[in-house]
Amino acid sequence: MGSDSEVDRSEKKERERKKVLALAPIAKPLAGKKLCKRTFKLIRRAAEHKCLKRGVKEVVKSIRRGQKGLCVIAGNISPIDVITHVPILCEEADIPYVYVPSKEDLASAGATKRPTCCVLVLTKPSKGELNAEEQEKLQSDYKQVQADISELSSSLF
Repeated sequence: MGSDSEVDRSEKKERERKKVLALAPIAKPLAGKKLCKRTFKLIRRAAEHKCLKRGVKEVVKSIRRGQKGLCVIAGNISPIDVITHVPILCEEADIPYVYVPSKEDLASAGATKRPTCCVLVLTKPSKGELNAEEQEKLQSDYKQVQADISELSSSLF
């Protein structure tokens, strides 16, 4: 029979296939593997520096208050009605947004145990200040992901 690594690979492929099957039809623009990795890295860094809003309620409240950032939405939400208004709010507020395949991956990147529908990565923390070096790292990651998302969106529409 096969080795353990072959079994692991087949299980991993099966999980990826299930994630794709569970995606909502409105999940566009959907981040690819490379963009997902970069986005999750940005979310991890933002969570460390408390520059992250988690959940639909918090994200909507922040957008309505005029805070700017990057919205990341999970594509496997059920029922989809929970998040259908978020992309519209983002477009009206001129905030870039992108879908990622899994709410579980989004939650683990955002340092929470519960699956998360969406997060808003802010450019600066809501309370306090960051030192210049950390602010610069966060800003450069943010700009890189934002550029990738705008490129993905322009190819879509």
